[in-house]
Amino acid sequence: MSSKEKPEMQQIELNKLPLQNLTQIKKQLDQELGVFQDSLQALKIAQTKYKDTVECLDKIKPDAKGSDIMVPLTGSMFVPGKIDNVDKVLVDVGTGYYLNMNLDSARDYFKRKVTFVTEQMEKIQAIGLEKSKIREAIMDIMDSKIQAQMANQRSARAMAGASN
Repeated sequence: MSSKEKPEMQQIELNKLPLQNLTQIKKQLDQELGVFQDSLQALKIAQTKYKDTVECLDKIKPDAKGSDIMVPLTGSMFVPGKIDNVDKVLVDVGTGYYLNMNLDSARDYFKRKVTFVTEQMEKIQAIGLEKSKIREAIMDIMDSKIQAQMANQRSARAMAGASN
């Protein structure tokens, strides 16, 4: 990536920002962290489904032909069926497209999906960790600014009381 393609990052001195701005930044970071958590949860569900699919593919053996199975019609409704072909499976590859694959190809496809989802989770976790560190730094600065304001108010009251 050339220097022209890189987004320009601006460094901000958090200590110099007023408390109101710090509060806004913290609120924005809280929202972003919530989105990251939701994304991680969705990816974890997808990862688990893909792993479960690989395990199911591993259970299809040549002697399973003719075995009784329950075929899902929805998430909670099934109909009885029999395994007719132990060499090929129909794989949902997304957006209404299905591919007829042999077991090894299907297993490889879902293992690649697990790897891809895991990599995405790691990227999101790394970004979330950085944002959490920034959030913590902002909270520390906010605390110190609040403490300083309270100390100033106490000293102002003490000086006002001394002059009376």
